[in-house]
Amino acid sequence: MNLLEVRNLVKNFNGIRAVDNVSFKVPEGSVFGLIGRNGAGKTTTIRMMMNIYLPDSGEVVLGGVKVGQEFKNKVGYLPEERGLYKKMKVMETLLYFAELKGVTGRQVSKKAEWYLKRFDLLDRRLSKMEDLSKGNQQKLQFITTILHDPEFIILDEPFSGLDPVNTNLLKDIILELKQQGKIIIFSTHLMDFAEKMCDHIVMIDHGKVVLEGKLSDIKQKHAQKNISLTYEGDISFLNGNQIVEKIENFGNTTGIRLKDASHTQQLLKLLVDNNIIVKKFDANDISLQEIFIELVGNEDTNASSVKKEVLYA
Repeated sequence: MNLLEVRNLVKNFNGIRAVDNVSFKVPEGSVFGLIGRNGAGKTTTIRMMMNIYLPDSGEVVLGGVKVGQEFKNKVGYLPEERGLYKKMKVMETLLYFAELKGVTGRQVSKKAEWYLKRFDLLDRRLSKMEDLSKGNQQKLQFITTILHDPEFIILDEPFSGLDPVNTNLLKDIILELKQQGKIIIFSTHLMDFAEKMCDHIVMIDHGKVVLEGKLSDIKQKHAQKNISLTYEGDISFLNGNQIVEKIENFGNTTGIRLKDASHTQQLLKLLVDNNIIVKKFDANDISLQEIFIELVGNEDTNASSVKKEVLYA
């Protein structure tokens, strides 16, 4: 069952169409990724979902009913532009934002202390916000987003500005919230985070949806004819080979797309015959990063010519 649905959202700014007929469905009990490069239209879409921007056309519906203030009361929203009151103290800030959502009392204070301890900030509970690092302010803004126990959690680029340790902690908490039945929507241009965390994704490019569906189904479809390779040696001899369609270097791994899936064993033999040390050879495996580059990696792509691909669960 799809609980939250975005229908044909359109938004123009000064004659430029930032969001162009965007539609998608967010299934219950899922982590849903709104992905795309910077400037693709992700934040504008989220702001229309939150009623910060009014769409030129289209609507957002919850259970078949157009969303209003009642929906906003159910949402914890972390905006792309972080903003907390600089002169307020840490604990004061957390309790203030919880109260704005109608949550007060001893329980929320204890919960705030629990989150501060988990983020290693309990000793800063009496510090002013302006005295904290940007990373610590980011962690506190995340706590304000979830402290009132919202049903929906919408996070716009949540990992921005966090070090690897805190990024991993934030990821763990998001997955815990999913286990509690929360519906989590987050936008990102970082494909590795989306791949590790999301059940469903929608990919936006130039304001248009170019890919939507269950992540496992999307990967299965795009993995056909694809090899994920980790190796030592020089594979330049594969350039222009009649069985190879495309080679993409991703640093630690290389993606090789064959012209036909039946060429898999032939490729492996070529590598061995040319003294390549094969450390990893995964047939029919593809990363979300590779799919992203395949679909929208060309900056000159005319968005109007991109065919939308939808894979519903």
